Amino acid sequence: MTPHDPLHTELLDLAREAARRAGDLLRDGRPADLAVAATKSSPIDVVTEMDIAAEKLITDLISERRPEDGILGEEGAATEGTSGIRWVIDPLDGTVNYLYGLPTWAVSVAAEQDGETVVGAVAVPLRGEAFHAVRGAGAWATGPWEGERRLTCRPAPPLEQALVATGFNYVTEVRAHQAEVARRLIPLVRDIRRSGSAAVDLCDLAAGRLDGYYERGLNPWDWAAGNLVAREAGALTGGRPGERPSRDLTVAGTPGVFEPLQSLLEDLGAWHD
Repeated sequence: MTPHDPLHTELLDLAREAARRAGDLLRDGRPADLAVAATKSSPIDVVTEMDIAAEKLITDLISERRPEDGILGEEGAATEGTSGIRWVIDPLDGTVNYLYGLPTWAVSVAAEQDGETVVGAVAVPLRGEAFHAVRGAGAWATGPWEGERRLTCRPAPPLEQALVATGFNYVTEVRAHQAEVARRLIPLVRDIRRSGSAAVDLCDLAAGRLDGYYERGLNPWDWAAGNLVAREAGALTGGRPGERPSRDLTVAGTPGVFEPLQSLLEDLGAWHD
């Protein structure tokens, strides 16, 4: 894929490099016995240290190459910038999966231009996969297959045949409500999946592995890159009806699944306790 805008090409190359290098750091730096004492504080501290180290690697790389850009990162990076470009970074999406040695965790790097996401890159190291997109130039993936593969979401099934992914909040009261929404939703769709990474779910939607996705409580760094990948693969994304993705609700789906799913989630009160 070659974007027409030289700036977008530069941003894409940087996003992909940053995501790849941070993913390598997290994969290679994870202690083999990290999950053994998963209930103690020490492994949690190690994960936090790895998370911060991955964000520092990304922000240092961006600051070196594009010092005038702004940065917003999950682990506290916040720089205003003067160029009109802002990077939105999740250095480790799927922290619990990473702690337990599960493969579904990712590094997510997106670039916004004047408030609109124009570039997104998501690396999923333990799958050997990486996803990327540029606004208006499609979504693509590399993996165990040969070369780059253009992503296209699945043809839309009826909602009752849709495979839908979701996630749950860390706050007990919110999780209880989300579980109730899922209980009421599951008889109305084919099935529900919960991977533990919003970025991976959105990329899996783009790759035709899911028909829909929703989650409450996401921050911009959780969905910025994956949202663009999904949209460039032909999916529709949003929040509550008529709104953009937000902490209240993030919804994505193939055309034909998105609006019925969004409407159903509104009826089920998925956006509040």
